[in-house]
Amino acid sequence: MSPIYLYTIFTCLPKSITMLRRIIAIAQKEFIHLRNDWWMPAFMLFGGVLELLLVGWATSRPITNLPIMVWDQDQSAASREIVTTLINTDTFVIEDYVSDMDTIEDALDRGDINVAVIIPPDYSEKIADPSGQPTLPIILNGAESIPALAALRAIEGVTRDLGERITLQRLGMSPDEFESFIPSLRVWFNEALNEALYTTPAELGLMLEFTVLLFASLSLSREKELGTLEQLLVMPFSSLEIIIGKAIPVIIIGFVDFVLMLSMVNIAFDVPIRGSLLLLLILAFGYLLVELGKGMVISVISRTQHQAFLLVMLVGMVDFMFTGYAAPVEGMPKAAQFFANIVPAHHWLEIVRGILLKGAGLDVLWPHVLALAILGTIIGTFSLRYVRRALD
Repeated sequence: MSPIYLYTIFTCLPKSITMLRRIIAIAQKEFIHLRNDWWMPAFMLFGGVLELLLVGWATSRPITNLPIMVWDQDQSAASREIVTTLINTDTFVIEDYVSDMDTIEDALDRGDINVAVIIPPDYSEKIADPSGQPTLPIILNGAESIPALAALRAIEGVTRDLGERITLQRLGMSPDEFESFIPSLRVWFNEALNEALYTTPAELGLMLEFTVLLFASLSLSREKELGTLEQLLVMPFSSLEIIIGKAIPVIIIGFVDFVLMLSMVNIAFDVPIRGSLLLLLILAFGYLLVELGKGMVISVISRTQHQAFLLVMLVGMVDFMFTGYAAPVEGMPKAAQFFANIVPAHHWLEIVRGILLKGAGLDVLWPHVLALAILGTIIGTFSLRYVRRALD
């Protein structure tokens, strides 16, 4: 080993040790502050878990007992049969039988019912008539689109079966003699089509973003608001040491929060982990660093914690709209699709769903991993330079 190499090692080693000690001192200061303001780490750790629990519980149950109102003008066996068939789907429950349209309109305006079934006075006659065309007017409360879609699917199933029976009866055939087209349907990755298996992994990915953004954005804005940032800057700490020291608690608490949320959705809602858990944790750590960079920029821009919180909500909601959670990215306009591909959260949600539900590995997810790495490098470089310049 050459003397120059030994001289370089012995010269740089004390500086590295000193830098490490300063970083640890800043991190310890942050943990002491968090211990005094215990509500912040408690909110970060358990707020996301509680929200996931509520979202998963709300979406894991099928939509049932939608109130409907019936105006039966026919009062026949055929009209009672169609009402009974609708109730037997378990999607609807009778709110009331009425005798005029004004009552139905008033109930729809008030939001008391989701569906109104209006049976015409000649309903049974048209069913019995070989040349008749029976109609069944149904009004859906479109202001509540999710219950309306569930009601529409149930009604379409009932009316389709009824239409087939009427057709077979007019042809003089029995249902046993008729063989209709039956598709061979298979569902992959979510066999029961459980909505919780879609919503909870997406919420899991988004809650990590909000947690890290909020926690990181409050680190320097809190110092500004309390008037302690100037004291920190006049101490023998470099801007890089301040950034790393403040980032350590964010990384630790954010990663622990992700592990807690992942455990909860797996245990409470049976969300499978079909892929590599180690790969998911490694990529979660990488995504955490990406959002950490965004949060530090918000922290420098904000003068108060309130401003930081509002900016986090703004950035988080913009990211949310382009992740593919609220609406599929493939169905967006080309310009919106381009913007979605430069949002790190979009690639992160694809990675989370791919590993948890599909058991995918890097051979499938590498485009999203590569995109996340490129975006992370750009965001991290800009963030580090911008924050250091602001601190210096």
